[in-house]
Amino acid sequence: MDGKRSQPNGRLNQRLNSPCLWPVGRLLATFILAGFWLGEPAIAQSDSVPAPASTSTCPTPALSRVLRHRVAAGETLESIAEQYNLLSTTLMGMNPALRQGAVQPNSEILVPPYNGIQVTVPAGKSWRDLAKQYGVRADLLFEQNGCQSAPTVLFVPGVNWSPAPAPTANQAAASPISRYPLPETAAILQAYGWQVNPVTNAVEFYSGVNLAVQSLTSVLAAGTGTVAFAGEQNGSGLVVINHSQGLQTRYAQLNTIGVRLGQQVQAGAELGTVGAVAETPFLNFQVRSNSRLGWVAQDPAVYLHELGVGTPRR
Repeated sequence: MDGKRSQPNGRLNQRLNSPCLWPVGRLLATFILAGFWLGEPAIAQSDSVPAPASTSTCPTPALSRVLRHRVAAGETLESIAEQYNLLSTTLMGMNPALRQGAVQPNSEILVPPYNGIQVTVPAGKSWRDLAKQYGVRADLLFEQNGCQSAPTVLFVPGVNWSPAPAPTANQAAASPISRYPLPETAAILQAYGWQVNPVTNAVEFYSGVNLAVQSLTSVLAAGTGTVAFAGEQNGSGLVVINHSQGLQTRYAQLNTIGVRLGQQVQAGAELGTVGAVAETPFLNFQVRSNSRLGWVAQDPAVYLHELGVGTPRR
């Protein structure tokens, strides 16, 4: 995300606190969901603890930039999330009443500035503890919450609420990711991790892998699970599937989508087709694991290697 969010016409939206136009794009440049094709920041690690900073040089805390959206007739959870370039699960996390997937006309829901989760800070936790626990950079977590020295509640970017239940003992017997997400093995255009952006020459973190394929190639479910999101995100199709063992797979840059929210899918089921993007069509494939507070990006190469495809990255 670049930090700019459209204000839908005909909606009653108001700031919870005084607005402050801070260049969020600069802070989120180190992230790239989805690229963070999901509109979420990618997750990186840092051992450093942010130094105290003047509040005059810090952005307005993310939770102070939350909007109130009044639901109009005909709107759905998915359509509202799309208006703000967010995941449906982000809105569910901020609004417990939405966790059944339905919205009520004329009700108000809270809309954060970008994907993430609101959490209560446990007593005695330091910024180093929080960074390790949530899998985010401590300095970014510090800045995105207004450089507060001892916040009681904060917003963690890129970590989203999950409706997936904990896996049972029987489910844990085998890996839920049991097949390749394409009909045939594809070349990796962009690998997971810190990479140099060929266009901007900036070092950025990629939370998945880009697999080169022909346009309209079928995209297949890497494992059995439940569709947590199916729709457009950042100008292209996206499908998110929750699996057992607290794993999740994400499939972005789709042209068509053949599944719906809440649908149960089997490994190998067709989810949609790859769209034509730039000169080289590709599938952005991500694997995430469910921590106590949300989904953390994992290296897909490790799981693909377990399927006999390629070698794991060191």
